[in-house]
Amino acid sequence: MAEMTHALQATNLADILERVLDKGIVIAGDIKIQIADIDLLTIKIRLLVASVDKAMEMGINWWQEDTYLSTKAREKELMQQQEALEARLEKLEAMNKPQ
Repeated sequence: MAEMTHALQATNLADILERVLDKGIVIAGDIKIQIADIDLLTIKIRLLVASVDKAMEMGINWWQEDTYLSTKAREKELMQQQEALEARLEKLEAMNKPQ
């Protein structure tokens, strides 16, 4: 009977995980340190657990613009840097051209 219970628990855990990823779950909390009504430190903690599809459906896609997580974002940043350097080079060459 212990094996049946274990199998049911695994199924329940898988079902719970599937629901959380499908629907999403938000955990929020604030930590505030005060002395004599003066705020010394405030930390806001927000955690969202959801599937990528659900996050994108909700309009959350920050990882697509993060150069450490997205090669497309990194390539875009490198192209912008290259264009800026080429513009600077053209400007310097124009300044150094004999009149």
